[in-house]
Amino acid sequence: MEFLTTLDRDRIAALLERDEYFWLDLVSPSPDDTEQLGKLLGLHELAVEDSINFGQRPKLDEYGNYVFVVFYGVAPLKNGRADLVEVHIYVSGSWVVTLRHSHCEELAHVRESLEERPTDESEQFVVYSVFDALTDSFFGALEPIEHELEHLEAVVIGRPSPGDREKLLDLGRYLSDLRRRISSQRDILAGQMDQITELPGLEAGARDYLRDVYDHLVRINEEIESNRERLAAAMQLYVSSVSNRLNEVMERLTVIATIFLPLTVITGFFGQNFGWLVRNINSEADFLIFGVGGLAVPIALMLFFFKARDWI
Repeated sequence: MEFLTTLDRDRIAALLERDEYFWLDLVSPSPDDTEQLGKLLGLHELAVEDSINFGQRPKLDEYGNYVFVVFYGVAPLKNGRADLVEVHIYVSGSWVVTLRHSHCEELAHVRESLEERPTDESEQFVVYSVFDALTDSFFGALEPIEHELEHLEAVVIGRPSPGDREKLLDLGRYLSDLRRRISSQRDILAGQMDQITELPGLEAGARDYLRDVYDHLVRINEEIESNRERLAAAMQLYVSSVSNRLNEVMERLTVIATIFLPLTVITGFFGQNFGWLVRNINSEADFLIFGVGGLAVPIALMLFFFKARDWI
C-alpha cells in the first residue's frame, strides 16, 4: 500500500505495473496535472473535465472498472461556521485518487493513520476510510450550530432585535446548504452503493464498510432536519415576540391618545372668545382653577379609570 501526495508519474507507472494498490491525494492540482493524471490512469475525458471544473453537485458516475464520485466534507471551523470542501474521488480495485482545492484535516489524519497501520490493509478499508472521514467531518460542524440555536432561542424569547432576525436567516441558509449536500450523498450511497462494492479488485466486505458511512449520513441528515425545525420554531417565536412588542407599543400610544383627546377639547373650548371667561378670569387663582384644574382633573379621572380596569 502506497500513499502519494504529488503527481509522480514514474512512481505511479511503477505501481500500476506491479498492480500495487495506492492512494493519490492531490491538493489544488492544476488543469495540466489533472489531464496528465487522466492519461496516466486512463480516465474518461468527461470525468477529467469535471475534475478540472470544480463546483459539481454530489454524484457518482460509473466508468467500467472505476467510479467517479463527487463528495463533500467540511474544512476547520471559522467563526463558528465550517466551509464545505469539495472532493473528487476516483475509486477502482487498484487505486483511489482524491482531488481537492481546499485543506481537509480529516483526510490528512486518515492518511497518517493508515501509514501507521500494517501495510496489508484491504483496499475496501482504504476506500471506506476516505468516505468515512469526509462524512464524519460534518459532526464537528453541527455542534456549534446547536450552541448558536440555543443562544438565538433564548434571545427571541426576550427582546429580539432586527439583527437577530438576520442571524436566523443566515443560519437557515447555512443549514439548507449542508442539507443539500448531505441528502444528496446519502441518496448516492443508498441507491448506487453496489456500483462501488462490485468494482473488480474490491472484496465483498466493502458493502459492510459503506453501509456504516450511509448510517452516519442518515444521522447527520436527521440532526440537520432537527435543527431546521428548531430554527423554524425560533423564527415563529421571533415574529410572535415582535408582534407582542408592537401590541404593547400600540396599547401605550392608545392610552396617551385617549388622555390627550379630552385635553384638546378642553383647551379648544377655553380658547374660544367667550364673554363670561373674559369678564370673570381676572386673577391668577381663576386661571389655576379653570385653566390648569380643567386639565388636571380629567387626567386624574382617566388614569384612575384605566388603573381600575387594569389597562395600565
